Amino acid sequence: MSAQDRLTDALYGLGWSTVKKLPEPVAARLGRTIADLAWKQRGKGVQRLESNYARVVPGASPERLAELSRVGMRSYLRYWIESFRLPAWSAERIKGGVEVKDLHHLTEGLAAGKGVVLALPHLANWDLAGAWLTTKLGLPFTTVAERLKPETLYDRFVAYREGLGMEVLPHSGGTAFGTLARRLRDGGLVCLVADRDLSASGVEVDFFGDTARMPAGPALLAQQTGALLLPVTLWYDESPVMRGRVHPPVEVPESGTRAEKTSAMTQALADAFASGIAEHPEDWHMLQRLWLADLDAEKGRP
Repeated sequence: MSAQDRLTDALYGLGWSTVKKLPEPVAARLGRTIADLAWKQRGKGVQRLESNYARVVPGASPERLAELSRVGMRSYLRYWIESFRLPAWSAERIKGGVEVKDLHHLTEGLAAGKGVVLALPHLANWDLAGAWLTTKLGLPFTTVAERLKPETLYDRFVAYREGLGMEVLPHSGGTAFGTLARRLRDGGLVCLVADRDLSASGVEVDFFGDTARMPAGPALLAQQTGALLLPVTLWYDESPVMRGRVHPPVEVPESGTRAEKTSAMTQALADAFASGIAEHPEDWHMLQRLWLADLDAEKGRP
């Protein structure tokens, strides 16, 4: 393991061991302070966040984009502070930490014996939403995680999420899709963060007026297993409570090839994601390149 990898792993370990012990108001102030320092330094992540916001809020002035990125970094650090503290939260704190609209789409789908795929973008705190599902609703679920480097950091994230009641599968290796399909055929629940493709097999979608690529997995799982595909969007407000909405099911088209059906369903997911991101852009934590034009520009650089 390189010195950089050891430092990265140690910093995350420090977060989980130390931040969770702080009083909540102190931890919240710490997150805001770190966010403001990072924003003032205007590193690559902050610049990319502003560039992405420029697509989400077309016509925004430089001053508006700067303010959005400032608030966006505070939202991003709120996610991390909450995530470091989640293992120490009581069941009552988790149950009271989330409110979700239109939850009936999920509960009715599971009650009907169908599996359900919840697909969501990088909005607010998806880990908290998962902990709320397992703690308040008693709904275990399966998800996948990107294999991070160093391996010890990936192991930390898996242990953290399993401690919140999730079954976590590695994104790489080729076996995750089959396991997810089995869980759904058994009437189970699968949750996937699905606004950024991590493979070469993603589906091109129109996203805020330009082409991006999103994973095909949610649509393919729904087609192959008969599970409901439900988009979910999350957001923060000024209170300690995170809000969310379960959108209506994405229907499988009655005609067309599998590829055509997958394309139409993934576009419907992208449209639902876009509606939630447009309403709460500051809570979309996309500090990476997403649109194909930006990715191609990166490839063209010497």
